[in-house]
Amino acid sequence: MLLEVAPTPGEITDEGLRNDVSVGIQYLSSWLRGSGAVAIFNLMEDAATAEIARSQVWQWIRHGRFERDRVRAVIDDELERLREEFGDEVLAKSRADDARAIFEQVALGDELEEFLTLPAYDYLEAE
Repeated sequence: MLLEVAPTPGEITDEGLRNDVSVGIQYLSSWLRGSGAVAIFNLMEDAATAEIARSQVWQWIRHGRFERDRVRAVIDDELERLREEFGDEVLAKSRADDARAIFEQVALGDELEEFLTLPAYDYLEAE
């Protein structure tokens, strides 16, 4: 029952997809820089929130609510929005490219990764 999307109340929206993508990438970016909790959209978020965001995106893809290409386009849009908000220099220091790669791995993969930070540890070891 937990894996069934159809009986879940509420709407699946493009706005919800954008929020999940942005929260997931912003959290992973902060996590890679050593923060376990971070303010995103005026809320204090942690790994649990990012885990929900990426799992929801994965589930929406799996159940045909969004195509992987649509999610990639939203990722592009969100990174551009962050670039406009914070500037190229800040975004480059934020490890946004690594966060994107991790998010794509855990949200767009064929199998649901056990936890979103597990593949992220490889990026910490590569420093």
